[in-house]
Amino acid sequence: MYLSQERSILPSRLLACLIAFAIFLLFSSSLSLIQFDPNSFIPISVLHLILDNNTSLSPTPNAKTNLLALATPSAKAPTSLIDESTTKQCDKDNALLKVYMYDLPPEFHFGLLGWKGVKANQTWPNLREAKRLPSYPGGLNLQHSVEYWLTLDLLASNVGNVARQCSAYRVQNSSDADVIFVSFFSSLSYNRGSKQKRGRQNDMVLQGKLVEFLQGREEWKVSGGRDHLVVAHHPNSMLFARKKLGTSMFVLSDFGRYDVKIANIDKDVIAPYKHMVRSVPPAASASFVQRPNLVYFQGAIYRKDGGVIRRELYYLLKDERDVHFAFGSVGRNGVKDAGKGMATSKFCLNIAGDTPSSNRLFDAIASHCVPVIISDEIELPFEDVLDYSEGIKEEEWTTMWGKLKEKSLHYEYQYPSQPNDAVDMIWKTVAHKKMPTRLMDHRRNRYSRSRSQ
Repeated sequence: MYLSQERSILPSRLLACLIAFAIFLLFSSSLSLIQFDPNSFIPISVLHLILDNNTSLSPTPNAKTNLLALATPSAKAPTSLIDESTTKQCDKDNALLKVYMYDLPPEFHFGLLGWKGVKANQTWPNLREAKRLPSYPGGLNLQHSVEYWLTLDLLASNVGNVARQCSAYRVQNSSDADVIFVSFFSSLSYNRGSKQKRGRQNDMVLQGKLVEFLQGREEWKVSGGRDHLVVAHHPNSMLFARKKLGTSMFVLSDFGRYDVKIANIDKDVIAPYKHMVRSVPPAASASFVQRPNLVYFQGAIYRKDGGVIRRELYYLLKDERDVHFAFGSVGRNGVKDAGKGMATSKFCLNIAGDTPSSNRLFDAIASHCVPVIISDEIELPFEDVLDYSEGIKEEEWTTMWGKLKEKSLHYEYQYPSQPNDAVDMIWKTVAHKKMPTRLMDHRRNRYSRSRSQ
C-alpha cells in the first residue's frame, strides 16, 4: 500500500487496511448527524460528511452504488437537520423542539458541582450572572459533560440576553412539550462516586430517588416514559436505573454496555464526547507536508474486552518509521502532549478500548488529524466495490483534511450554543428521532380508542 507514489511499501497489510479505512471516517459516535439505515450499524452520512458539501438527509445507498454517486446530492433529499437561521426571536412558536424540564432539586444537577442558591429553595443558577455559573470539573470528567451543556442551553432559552441557537426552547407546561428533559447529571454523579464506597452509595440513592420521582409523575404515566430524555453519557452511569427507565430516549456515548432492548439506534441518540485537547483553528491547521507523523496513538495499551486489539497493534507498529504508538495518560502534560502529537500527524488511530467508542476520536477531529476507527462494533462498508488495501495519496488526504476543518464545529460543546455546534446538533437529532415516536404514539392511541368503542 502506498501513501504516495514515492513512498515505500509499509510492512503490514493490516495497517494498509486501517489507513484506507480513514476515507470513510466511520463516526460511530457522531450524533447520528444525518440519518441511519434501520438495517445497518453504519450511518449513511459517512461519505457525505467527507466527500460532499451537502449535509441533507439522503436515501440509503445500495451497496453496489459507486463512490461518485454516493458523493452526489440527492435532488429529492429531505430537509436538512442543519438550519442556518438565527435571526428569529426564540420562543415556543418558532423553536424546532419544545422541551419541558423537570425542576429537580439541585442535588441532582448543579448541587453536584458544589453550587448553592443565594435564595432559599433556588433550583437553578442565575444565568444573567455569568461569572457565578458553576463550572464542570476538568480532567476525564469533562469528556462526559453533555448533561451540563444541554441543561445550560435549556435554561438560557428563557433568558432574553443570551444569544444562542433556537433549536430547543424550554416551555413551562409539559402539555406544550415535544420532549421532557430529565435534568440529572448522571455522568458526574457516577464519576464523583466511583472511587469511594460512600460515593457509590450516594449515586445509587440518587438513581433510586430519580426512578421514584419519574414513575410517580403523570407525564411519565401518560407516555410510559417514551417522551422523556435522559442523559447517561458515561458508559457506567445510570447503571442501576437504566432498565427501569429503558422506555425513555437516552443520550449515550455508545451502546457497548447496554442490552439492545434498553438502548438502540431506533430510539436513542449518540452524542460526541467533549474533546480534551485544544481545538486547532482552521487557519493554523498543519498541512500534509507539515505533519511528520504518519500514524499517531497515545493512551492505555492493555485494555479488556474488545480493547485487546490495542496490544496487538502496539507490538506490530511501535517500531515503524513515522509511527507514534506509545503509552500515555491524562496526568502531567498528557493531554497537552497528545494535542501536539495529533496536530502534527496525518492519521490518528481510534482503537476500541473497554467500550467501542472513545474520546480520542473527537480529539483527532479537533486536531484535524484524519481518524482511523478500529472497533469490533463497526463493519467495513461496500467491500464488494472498494479495495481496502489501496492507499491514500496526499491529494486524497488533503480533501479529507479540508472536510474535517469544515465539519469540526459539530463536535464543539460551548455556552451559549451556536449554530450547528454539538449542543445544537443534539437537539436537532432529538427532534428528528421524536417524529417517528410521536407517529407511533398517535397510532397506538387511535388503536386503543377504536378497541374501547
